[in-house]
Amino acid sequence: MRRGPSGELMTGGAMTGTFRVLFVCTGNLCRSPLAERLARATLGPGFVVESAGTRAVPGLPMPEHARRTLLRLGGDPSGFASRPLTAALVAEADLVLAATVLHRAEVVALHLPAATRAFTIAEFGVLAAEADGDALGGDPDPVCRARTLVDQAAALRGLVRVDVPDIADPYGRSRWAYRAAGRRIAEALAVPLRLLTHPPVS
Repeated sequence: MRRGPSGELMTGGAMTGTFRVLFVCTGNLCRSPLAERLARATLGPGFVVESAGTRAVPGLPMPEHARRTLLRLGGDPSGFASRPLTAALVAEADLVLAATVLHRAEVVALHLPAATRAFTIAEFGVLAAEADGDALGGDPDPVCRARTLVDQAAALRGLVRVDVPDIADPYGRSRWAYRAAGRRIAEALAVPLRLLTHPPVS
């Protein structure tokens, strides 16, 4: 980690001019890989999108139901392998999106400064929908918009109600459970991804 011109700690993305997004669930097999690959399919240059699991066994592929769900949603499961969450991954991320409130707590426990940039996936979707379109629309650079969006979401936390912040784990359940999880993830990411790829018109 390095410090910026004002002495603030900078994440890895801030140091390189990129924006790093990290998705987190338990095994890094279903929810976080679905979110990672859906975001990758939309976000362009300047973004690094990864995922990890708080209890992940390294090197496992996505379950078949997860693969099929991802394909139905327009993502690419090829080449995926699970990996454990580490403090370094959290420290390097500009935005951490967790499957549940418990996962978010585990993220912050690994790296306390991440508290202001860690949300659940569903929570971030709700907060992004309340973002200031004028502030976001004024910058053509998607990486700068991403940083502004994270700042706005952090400021809105506690002021905007999030009824269901968690996404249920489909692992070992029916294909319908996987599809339900995939739908919730896609719906939660829809607004943030749209804001980052298509700036609001002022």
